[in-house]
Amino acid sequence: MNSYYFDEGHELFRESLKAFLQKEVIPNIDKWEEDQRIPRDVWEKMGDMGFLGLSYPEEFGGAHLDFFYDVIFCEEIAKVFSGGFAITQAVVQYMSGPYILKYGSQKLKEKYLPGIISGKTISCIGISEPTAGSDVANIKTTAMLSGDHYLVNGSKTFITNAVYGDFVVCVVKTDPKAGPDGVSLLIVDLDNEGVSRTKLRKLGWHASDTAELAFDNVKVPKENLIGKEGQGFYYLMGGLQVERLVGAIMGYGACEAAMEYTLQYMADRSAFGRPINKFQVLRHRMAQLASEIESCKQFVLHCSRLNNDDKYAVKECSMAKLLATELSDKTMTQCLQSFGGYGYMEDFKIARMFRDSRIGTIGGGTSEIMREIIAKMVIDDISYKQAEKNNLNNNKTNDMSNVDNILQTIQERAGKADSLNNTLKFNFGDEQLYIDGTGDKNMVSVDDKAADCQVDIGFDDFMSLIKGDLNPMAAVMGGKIKIKGDMGVAMKLQTLFS
Repeated sequence: MNSYYFDEGHELFRESLKAFLQKEVIPNIDKWEEDQRIPRDVWEKMGDMGFLGLSYPEEFGGAHLDFFYDVIFCEEIAKVFSGGFAITQAVVQYMSGPYILKYGSQKLKEKYLPGIISGKTISCIGISEPTAGSDVANIKTTAMLSGDHYLVNGSKTFITNAVYGDFVVCVVKTDPKAGPDGVSLLIVDLDNEGVSRTKLRKLGWHASDTAELAFDNVKVPKENLIGKEGQGFYYLMGGLQVERLVGAIMGYGACEAAMEYTLQYMADRSAFGRPINKFQVLRHRMAQLASEIESCKQFVLHCSRLNNDDKYAVKECSMAKLLATELSDKTMTQCLQSFGGYGYMEDFKIARMFRDSRIGTIGGGTSEIMREIIAKMVIDDISYKQAEKNNLNNNKTNDMSNVDNILQTIQERAGKADSLNNTLKFNFGDEQLYIDGTGDKNMVSVDDKAADCQVDIGFDDFMSLIKGDLNPMAAVMGGKIKIKGDMGVAMKLQTLFS
């Protein structure tokens, strides 16, 4: 079935990467786990071999390949029996670097991307704080503009690569009073004066470092701002989809490795005069796991195809992350059980895999957060838009508090849509919005005139329609919209606000 997603070029890449990992990585994993550090030269070797920057542009040293090369990369690094090894480069390639690639200035791209792609530079993403994890909008770390630089103050915690790394893509508040619209992304070089790093002891991922970061009046050049001020929250909402998808890929990849390792042990281990893979209870446990892993894998590959096709698949990526990481926990627990007492010994790789898998349902958004995102989409009819395609969501210069202030925006939107061939009025109670679509182009005004169709709707719900957070048909079915007059006109709302 994999041939549906992977062609001959993909498989040649896989074999080359597997050979490298088998020679350069797997024999050293135990030592790196004990040392709690991976020599940086291994990343440079991977860069020299062309294993990094797979989907990054060639102008920065990347290979400009499709996302399924990244899928293979994530699958294979997840199978080396060290979550710490896998996450180190996953954070660089998929969780921090893409923000620079997508939203950074040309100067930032030229400064930081070549190092990421060559393996010479290690980056991290700084989101979580002691009082804010998934609640990104309420972070406390500030970056206040002072002349030609920002002054950064605050702290981050649970940051992978924070001691080991060279810079952090830091989530900061450039306007502490603006909620989500006050969040920005800023590159902070970790050797800057005022930055302190404290390595944390943790349950798993011993080969990687996880640390707390503290910022005390850290001066950061103004040009280190990624994209625009106040857009960081919306950039993150897009970037987290890839992060969660990568977590899902590595989740089922680790499951496959654990299964293979366990099945070999079951073939070699005997009890009561026969190999334990002949005992029905163990055989059926493995059969069930194999079925669940394959099913999960195929769904995650489908999500990977959506990502490869540049689809903003929030629901699907959230589902993938939820299912794959929960399954990874289950798989490691049941595989360890098949080892009996030996599974509890550090000499056996399943013990490490058991510890390493536990973070999957926490990092990158907990399982509880994934379920709430999915619930909002399937129950509350909430939809999510990409930041660069949804400027109305985060345009701080526009006051969207009343009809007069959104008139131009609505005119631009309605003007691009096909003519309604009718008149339509939105009634907000005290205010109205009138659309005359009887000509070649829809014309918008605040006139309170009779129309072929009148839509009674609260202003806040109307704004949700404009932003794409509320589906018109779902709003009708849910009673948030009441329609008077020609229902045929109302049916055109979907095209007007798509």
